[in-house]
Amino acid sequence: MATEKLQGITRRRFLSGMLTASAGAVIGGSLLAPRSAMAATDAKNTFSGDVIHGSHWGAFRAKVENGIWVDTVPFEHDPHPTAMLNAVREVVYNPSRVKYPMVRLDWLKHGWKSDTSQRGDNRFVRVPWSQALDFLHHELERVQTTYGPSALYAGNTGWQSVGKLNVAGTMMHRAIGLHGTFLAKMGDYSTGSAQVVLPYVAGAMEVYEQQTSWPVVLENTKNIVIWGNDPVKNLQVGWQIPDHSVYGYYQQLAEKVKSGDIKVFHVDPVKTSSYKFFGGKQIAVNPQTDVPLMLAIAYTLYTEKLHDEQFLADYTTGFDKFLPYLLGEKDGVAKTPEWAEKICGIPADDIRDLARTMASGRTQIMAGWCLQRMQHGEQYAWMIVVVSAMLGQIGLPGGGFGFGWHYNDAGTVTSAGPLMSGFNSVTGVDPIHNGSYNGYSSYIPIARIVDCLENPGETIDFNGQKVKFPHIKMAISCGSNLFHQHQDRNRMIKAWRKLETYVSIDHQWTASCRFADIVLPATTTYERNDIESFGNHSNKGIIAMKQIVEPMFEAKDDFDIFRELCTRYDREEAFTGGKTKMEWIEEIYNGARLQGRGIGVRMPNFVKFWEEEQFISFPEGTEWVRHQAFRNEPDLEPLGTASGLIEIYCKTIADMGYDDCQGHPMWFEKVERSHGGPKSNSYPLHMQSCHPNYRLHSQLCSSDAFRNTYAVAGREPCYISSADAKVRGIVSGDLVRVFNDRGQVLAGAVVTDDYKAGVCRIEEGAWYAPLEGGKPGTLCTYGDPNVLTVDIGTSKLAQATSAHTALVEIEKFTGKIPAVTGFSGPTSVDDVNPLFPAMDIA
Repeated sequence: MATEKLQGITRRRFLSGMLTASAGAVIGGSLLAPRSAMAATDAKNTFSGDVIHGSHWGAFRAKVENGIWVDTVPFEHDPHPTAMLNAVREVVYNPSRVKYPMVRLDWLKHGWKSDTSQRGDNRFVRVPWSQALDFLHHELERVQTTYGPSALYAGNTGWQSVGKLNVAGTMMHRAIGLHGTFLAKMGDYSTGSAQVVLPYVAGAMEVYEQQTSWPVVLENTKNIVIWGNDPVKNLQVGWQIPDHSVYGYYQQLAEKVKSGDIKVFHVDPVKTSSYKFFGGKQIAVNPQTDVPLMLAIAYTLYTEKLHDEQFLADYTTGFDKFLPYLLGEKDGVAKTPEWAEKICGIPADDIRDLARTMASGRTQIMAGWCLQRMQHGEQYAWMIVVVSAMLGQIGLPGGGFGFGWHYNDAGTVTSAGPLMSGFNSVTGVDPIHNGSYNGYSSYIPIARIVDCLENPGETIDFNGQKVKFPHIKMAISCGSNLFHQHQDRNRMIKAWRKLETYVSIDHQWTASCRFADIVLPATTTYERNDIESFGNHSNKGIIAMKQIVEPMFEAKDDFDIFRELCTRYDREEAFTGGKTKMEWIEEIYNGARLQGRGIGVRMPNFVKFWEEEQFISFPEGTEWVRHQAFRNEPDLEPLGTASGLIEIYCKTIADMGYDDCQGHPMWFEKVERSHGGPKSNSYPLHMQSCHPNYRLHSQLCSSDAFRNTYAVAGREPCYISSADAKVRGIVSGDLVRVFNDRGQVLAGAVVTDDYKAGVCRIEEGAWYAPLEGGKPGTLCTYGDPNVLTVDIGTSKLAQATSAHTALVEIEKFTGKIPAVTGFSGPTSVDDVNPLFPAMDIA
C-alpha cells in the first residue's frame, strides 16, 4: 500500500515511538521485586484484609497484607474445594507474567515484511502502550484495506475469563467487530465432532446441557456406564465458578456401589479417579475401539431380544436401515461379540454380560468427550445414542444417555434463581470496514486453521457445506492459547510463518505469545472487579469478584485495552456503551435483580450487594429428568431433528454423500491405532492427552510452586503401564523421551498398574517449551503432548480435532539433560537501533 497515511496514523507517528523503546529493559527484575516495581499505582497498594473472589477452580477469600496477596482460603460455601486453589495466587506472581507491551524484534524492524521464520525465537523489545496500539490499529487498517475481512482471523477464543464483564473473547470481538468484519471460527476443540453430529441424531448439541438430577439417578438407576469419562477429575473446574456440591452426590454413589444397590462400569483402558472413588468394574477396552464394542452390545441386545421394540417404533427413526449393517447383511461382517473381541480386546462373553446387565435394569450412560476427539469421533457419539435407544430408557428417571456429566456441576439441582447476562460482542453499530470476502468462506472449522494456512484457496467439505479457505494474513487472539489448543505442533510452527502479523493479548508468556509479533499485557482476573454466578448448572447464587491487588507492571484490563484501541477509529463510545466498568457490573447485576422480581426472588440493591453482602444465594430448585418431556409427549415436545425423533439413520447426513460419515453409525479404521492397528509396529503405545488433573487446560501450568507438586524430574508426568515400562527399562522418576514421526518431548515417567499395556498418557495443557525456539522438530523440554498428536479432521461432517488418535514410542533419556524452557519472559534484546531506517510499513 503506497500511502503515507492510514486512517489517521502517519508514518512519522508510527515510527516515533521506537525512539522511546528501551530495548535493554525487556525483562527487568523478578516478580518478587519490591511493590513499587510491581504495581501500576503504588499509592493504592497498601490494603490489608480479606477479599472475596472467584475462579474456574472455585470461589475463595484472598488474604492481602499491604497490597500483597499472601494466602488463599476456600469459600465457606464450597463443601469440596479443589487443591488447585493453591495455584491461583501464583497466576499473579510468577516469572511468566507479561509485564509490558512487547514487539518481536524482526517485526519491529520490518513490520509485516519481517522474517517470520524467526517467530518463536523469543526475542522481543518493549514499546510504550500507545505505540503498541498504534501498531495494532495500523495492521488492522492495512489488512482490511489491502485484502479485506477474509484475511483477518479474529474468531478464535479459548475458555472465557471468569466474570460476566471481563470475557476476553467477547471484548476482542466487540472491538475488532467495530473496526471491521473478520474471519470467524466454527465449533470448538473440546466437543468438535459431537456438537455437529448430535443435533442431527438427538436434536441438540447435548454436550453442554444440564443432565438428569443426581437425586433422581441415585434413587432410580441400577446401572451406570461411565464411558470414556472421569467426572471426579474433571469437575474440579467449571466454565463459571464451580460450587463443587456435585461431590456430595459422588459420595452417595460410592456408598450405593459399595452396598450393591448400583453397579458402575468404567469403559476405559485406565483405572481413572472415578473408578477409584466410586468402585465398580473396569471394561479395559483397547483405545479407539469403543464403536466395535458398542456395535457388539447392540448386536447382543437385538439377537437376544433384549431391545425395546416399542420405544424404537415410537421415538426413533431408521433402525431398519441400520440393522442390515449391524447383522452383516450390508457388508458381510456381522457385528458379533466375537468380531468385536478381536478389535477391542474385551472377551465376547464379557461383552454379552455387559449388554444383558444394561438391559436388566434402569441404565444411565455417561459419555465423555475424549473419545469424540478421535478420527471418526462422530461415530462414537452416534452409537452412544443408538445403544441407549435400543435399551428404551431415554426420558425415564435415571435412564438414557448424557454427554455432559463431567462438566459444570452436571446433575446438581438447578436453583430457582435468575440468570445473569453479560457483556455482549454485538453493539448494533456498523463496522468501519465491511468489505467482501471475495468468494472465500467467512468462517473456518476451528481445528482446520493450519490446513487453511497451508492451503489457501482450497475447498473442503464441512457439515453439508463447502468451505473455501481464505488467504489469512493476520490473526489476533485474546486470552486464548492457540499454541496449546492445536495439534501437531511442528506442522503448526511452519504454517504460522505464513501469517504477516499475529497479535496475542494475555497475562502469561504462553507459547502463543512467544510466536506472536505484538504482545499486549492483560490483567489477570484477580487484578480487576467483576461479578459471576456461583455454581454452573446449579446456579447457587451470585458472587462479587472484588479486585484483590493492583495490576502488575503495565498490565491493563481487556476493557481498557480495547477501549483505547477503539479511540483510534472513533468507536470508543460504541465499545463502552457510554458506561464505566463498574456501571457495566451494576447493570449486569440489576438485570438479574429485575428478572428475580418476576420469579419471586428478592435481591438487595447493587450497593448493598457489592459493599456489604458480596454473596447472595438462590432458593432451591426442582429435580429434573433429561428428555422426559420428549418421552411423555413426543408430538408436542419433539426433538430438534428433521423428523422430531431420534435418528438412528439420518437421511440429512446420508444425502451429504460423505464416505467417512454415512447415514448411520459405523466402524471405521483409524490412520493409526495401537494393539495391532495401523502403525502400531513402529509406534506401539497409544497416547492419551485428556484433560489434566492439576490444571484447566494450559491455565495454572505457569504456577511454578504448584507445578512442582506434580512434575516429575521437573517435567510433565508421562504415565506408563508397568508392563510397558519393564520392557523399556524405565522406572518412576526417570526422564523419558516420548516421540513419533511428528516430534519429540521430554517427560517424567510415572510407572503404574492403573494403565492397560499399550496405553500411556501425557495430559494436555503442558506448556510447549522448545529447546530451540521457533525451530520445527526441536525437542520440547517440558512435555507438550500436542507435539505428538495428529492433525486431521475427524470426518468431512465435523472436521474436528483428532487429538485422541496418536501413537508414540517411549525410551529412557540418556543424553545431556537440557533445562526446561517456556516458563519465563522473553529474551532480553539490547543491541537494537531504535530508528530502523530500513523499516517499510507501507
